[in-house]
Amino acid sequence: MEFQLQHVTANKHAFVYEQQGKRLAEITWQQNGQVMVMDHTYVSDKLRGQGVAKKLLDRAADYARENDYKMEAVCSYVVAAFEKSDAYDDVKQ
Repeated sequence: MEFQLQHVTANKHAFVYEQQGKRLAEITWQQNGQVMVMDHTYVSDKLRGQGVAKKLLDRAADYARENDYKMEAVCSYVVAAFEKSDAYDDVKQ
């Protein structure tokens, strides 16, 4: 599964997964300097139970690492993932 980086506005970005032109999953954030403010995660019912939200978060975390960014959890999914796992400790703000 490959996620595409989209620049929605000057400081709003997303990793998205689409099939046949339909968006099935996304994770979005506001870029605030060196901080990615993670504000939304969506996964279509068609993909639920396949770990897609975690894959999206992992891709966003890799992006943060590649760019020396930190991540601020606002979205409830990201908040919960940060609390459950220490895998993101290096990018947590």
